[in-house]
Amino acid sequence: MLAIKRQAMASATQILLRPHFLVTLTTAASARAYHSKLCKSSDEAIKGIKSGDKLLIGGFGLCGIPENLLKAIARRKDIQQLTAVSNNAGTADYGLGTLLQSRQIKRMMSSYVGENKEFARQYLGGELEVELIPQGTIAERIRCGGAGIPGFYTLTGVGTQVETGGIPIKYVKGSSNVEIASEPRESKIFNGRKYIMEEGITGDYALVKAWKGDELGNLVFKYAANNFNGPMATAGKITIAEVEEIVPVGELKPDEIHIQGIHVHRILKGEKYEKRIEKLTLRRSDSEEQQLSPAMKQRIHIIKRAAREFKNGMYVNLGIGMPVLASNYIDPEITVHLQSENGILGMGPFPTADEVDADLVNAGKESVTVLPGGTCFSSDISFGMIRGNRLDMTILGGMQVSQRGDLSNWVVPGKIIKGMGGAMDLVAAPNSRVVVTMTHNAKDGSPKILKENTLPLTGTKCVDRIITDKCVFDVIPGKGLLLRELSYGNTVEKIKAATGCGFEIASDVAETY
Repeated sequence: MLAIKRQAMASATQILLRPHFLVTLTTAASARAYHSKLCKSSDEAIKGIKSGDKLLIGGFGLCGIPENLLKAIARRKDIQQLTAVSNNAGTADYGLGTLLQSRQIKRMMSSYVGENKEFARQYLGGELEVELIPQGTIAERIRCGGAGIPGFYTLTGVGTQVETGGIPIKYVKGSSNVEIASEPRESKIFNGRKYIMEEGITGDYALVKAWKGDELGNLVFKYAANNFNGPMATAGKITIAEVEEIVPVGELKPDEIHIQGIHVHRILKGEKYEKRIEKLTLRRSDSEEQQLSPAMKQRIHIIKRAAREFKNGMYVNLGIGMPVLASNYIDPEITVHLQSENGILGMGPFPTADEVDADLVNAGKESVTVLPGGTCFSSDISFGMIRGNRLDMTILGGMQVSQRGDLSNWVVPGKIIKGMGGAMDLVAAPNSRVVVTMTHNAKDGSPKILKENTLPLTGTKCVDRIITDKCVFDVIPGKGLLLRELSYGNTVEKIKAATGCGFEIASDVAETY
């Protein structure tokens, strides 16, 4: 009996391996009927969206936004009182910002306000509810929502207002008084450390944008345009995807598809793409650098010193603003793998004019390049790397740092509202070295290095080193600050006069940069 079975299996194998049999199978598979999810227009695709719905809106800045679907909603003035879940709100005149202009959004759930002045104006003026959420947390909340996970515990936000509550969600109109504030988070101890609980997020609709897709709803993203599109595509009760190109079913290889059609309910080819770049930033020559403003020269002076922190083989995240400039000053003799939280590993310097690609931006929405061997992925994967202690170092900007290493860098209550972005996640990673780069003093001359922070915290006891235009401090756990280096032209006495707390002085302190 066993011999008969073996003979039958051998015969079947020979038949399957015959070329004409494989062609027959392939032809039959390609000819099979399937249900098309294709919509003819963005107006058709958004049918069913109504006032009061919660929308998950993909993209990061203007990179990878579903611009045609957003324009379709803007044309439907009957759709009001929306809750929009998005990392940020585009610009004042494009992307999600157009729905703010038309007053169709009641509440934003975002990590970053940034330079969108209309977003900030409506929030501070009491016209708009804004639930500010750390970027890694909002990415994971969406991923969990799509995976059917109701909640999770995280280190991000422990010791800040994210944990204790009280972050303004809505101000009283025309007043600085708070009408709605965030609630405290439940906490729990794991392995001797406190974690806080966050709930999963789902939406009535998810609006995402991909590079290519087929009529079954399979999607492929290009470069950093994956960002929040990936997790959001899985977390909508109804997911609508717009793509640049519709390809025949079967053209996308099974192992290159980023989002499977099971998650996507409607798909369309976008009618028109502008693909604006929020901050077109080009590589500067040495001669151009000499023509910069004094303020920019000061920033470059700080960041060139920060670039000395890089060691061969390091994996490093560079925060927005000043820190990201460090990518242009890496010693060519070493290899440093730069990670950007919007979904790039192996980020290169700013591009030349010929290298610009709207689908390649960094966390500051500036145009960038990717080095050979670099990879791109979704925002939830990116923050998994961060929370999972895969980074050796993070370089961030700062508004204030205390002598204990507490960091403030996301808000001046009632005046400046940037949002926490990914900073809270980055400083919460236990084994990642945190370096803060900032000017030593504010524009009014007041110190930014203090005994106690006066601004809301980004993280507690998280900073390892401070690099300013005047000096370098190390934060020694349980002791305070240690003055390590001086910038040229500065003395210990000058540093004492410019600093808002006491500090120790290293025996070998000297002018080094």
